[in-house]
Amino acid sequence: MSDPTEGATDATDATPKRQRRGNTRQRIQDVALELFAEQGYEKTSLREIAERLEVTKAALYYHFKTKEDILIGLFQDLQRPIDELIEWAGTQPRTLDTKREILRRYSLALAGAAPLFRFLQENQATLRELSVGESFKDRMVRLVDTIKEPDAALTDQVRCTSALFTMHAGMFALRDVEGDPEDKREAVLEVAIDLVTQAHAGTQNS
Repeated sequence: MSDPTEGATDATDATPKRQRRGNTRQRIQDVALELFAEQGYEKTSLREIAERLEVTKAALYYHFKTKEDILIGLFQDLQRPIDELIEWAGTQPRTLDTKREILRRYSLALAGAAPLFRFLQENQATLRELSVGESFKDRMVRLVDTIKEPDAALTDQVRCTSALFTMHAGMFALRDVEGDPEDKREAVLEVAIDLVTQAHAGTQNS
């Protein structure tokens, strides 16, 4: 079956359209995320997504049947590197260097999915009602386990959990702060690493 969006070209913008034709699914996700961020998930319709893309609803249905399908696709793209990171961590020694590398790689994954994470922070109530919310929560629990020792004291468990959520909150809280995005990412990462370093030291000294 041919992609019905293949014929959706604009004579005034022919070259960019041609370059994007092979990635229509990604374009739909990007535009949907823009609309979700602008007016909220609940208030965004498939018709509005199709109109901004300048395609028919039938063309949109070729790739996604519902808004939740689009959101699931977005989270699958994010969850893939997280799953790979969790799998990688399971093959490494549980050293402080490994934990720091886990945080560094997760920081880069977050930076690559910044718009999605801003949506996640702003629409937590909606996500709790969707299947992707529970799926993402499960991955966060597994990711915390890669940097937290099984016998860690409660305060050190809190430090490890806080390290990940510091990275989430930092991305959201610092978006309107002046400065280079990379500098802000590294500052948040440094705080997260400090928390895990304290937790690791506590485990070693217990």
